[in-house]
Amino acid sequence: MDASLSNSLEAVSYSLDDNLRTLQVIYTKCKDVNFHEFLIGGTTRALIVYIEGMVNLEALDRNVLSPLLSETIEEWNYTEKELSSIISISDVKEASTFSDIIAHLSVGNVELFIDGIPLAYSLGLAHWEKRNIEEPSAESVIRGPREGFTETMSVNTAMLRRKIKSPSLKMVSYKIGKHTRTEVVVIYMEGIANEGLIQEVEQRIAEIEIDGILESGYIEGLIEDHPLSPFPQIQVTERPDVVSAALLEGRTAILVDGTPFSLIAPATLFSLLQSPEDYYQRFIIGTLIRWLRYMFFFITLLLPSLYVAILTFHQEMVPTSLLLSIAKSREDIPFPALVEALLMEVSFEALREAGVRLPKQVGAAVSIVGALVIGQAATSAGLVSAPMVMVVAITGIASFMMPQYSTGIALRMLRFPIMILSGILGLLGLMLGFIVIVIHLCSLRSLGVPYLQPLAPIKAKELKDVIIRAPIWSMRTRPKFTGKMNAIRQPSGQRPDSPKGDDIYD
Repeated sequence: MDASLSNSLEAVSYSLDDNLRTLQVIYTKCKDVNFHEFLIGGTTRALIVYIEGMVNLEALDRNVLSPLLSETIEEWNYTEKELSSIISISDVKEASTFSDIIAHLSVGNVELFIDGIPLAYSLGLAHWEKRNIEEPSAESVIRGPREGFTETMSVNTAMLRRKIKSPSLKMVSYKIGKHTRTEVVVIYMEGIANEGLIQEVEQRIAEIEIDGILESGYIEGLIEDHPLSPFPQIQVTERPDVVSAALLEGRTAILVDGTPFSLIAPATLFSLLQSPEDYYQRFIIGTLIRWLRYMFFFITLLLPSLYVAILTFHQEMVPTSLLLSIAKSREDIPFPALVEALLMEVSFEALREAGVRLPKQVGAAVSIVGALVIGQAATSAGLVSAPMVMVVAITGIASFMMPQYSTGIALRMLRFPIMILSGILGLLGLMLGFIVIVIHLCSLRSLGVPYLQPLAPIKAKELKDVIIRAPIWSMRTRPKFTGKMNAIRQPSGQRPDSPKGDDIYD
């Protein structure tokens, strides 16, 4: 057995020298772990251990070292409560084994050892540099909160508590990862979320065995129902308001320390196509934007394939004047429509990924200018036709309408096999590819919830938040697949019509 691992299982010794040697063996070749010996009241030997960069050194000097150095005692035998009365630290815990001490040190606590006492005092003085709260760049809204999660767990949980001021908001913490010991918090609303759903999430989290968790994507890949599907089965967001809304619907959220991206489960295809701004705008505007998003969903998936199928096999479907114009633009093109579409789509995806990876100052410019230059050059060189450039451009714009980045990636990836089927079989291939995708979507589950709920299986009452975005006053109930324990969100009679009409100001 590794020396550091075997030592971490030992109990704290009465001897300060033994404890110091044990810690030095555990943290050998760890230059950021500091050991500082001093005398309490000039008589009793003591030791503090902390990790550099994770501790508030000013508070350590002022609230711990100064009181202890000036303390006048003959023999130290204080309990945790008595120690708290001497030092100005509210968070003081006792640790009797080195495994507990390692866990406390790893989160930024200071460990205080006193000669003759077989335990360590863990002092809550954790402090490190944190990123400020900012608006999520990938989920920006015109109307709505401008704050997003950060990489610090305490900040993220506080943001949720500030929005949902109820003791029914429960947070269950887990430590996952043999080496990283990453904090993962499962959040739900007691009395609203389905008990079976909560147990399923907690069981899947508790069964994870891995050496480290560095991002919420690790958790997503380990708990989703269909890991081989291109479609995401768990919603990912940086917005506290989106998480709060999901919790009030009866869903669960998962926060992972060290990343601003939280997970929401279960998720359906329609929840992945909804934007938080749908509910902040007036319901008519929200409905129109949602219909536009649905239309562009199909455009993203099918438009290039439809163009290839019609040009290759079904020219009779195109009006004569338009067909002559397209034929004229393609007379010098050496490739069939399928090869032309694949060439342009691959080039466009490469430009988009390059724009994402480049620095922000030049990324957008390279994407736009690169697309324009390459498109114009390819058209002038006779490699692709102008109509194909337009089709690819419209498809690319449509893919940006997807609120969830992972959903957009799935559609972009599925375009290629459907395009190949359309180039080989025409509209028959397009329909076969589309039918396969629909069958696949019908078979998906997100923590046991049908992926196309409430459309398949159909739940007529819940379609008012799918086909349209109904007014807030009409959405009286929660989705049955998550919030059936406490289905009623608001009483009836909330419609703000005045029974007296225009006589209010008479």
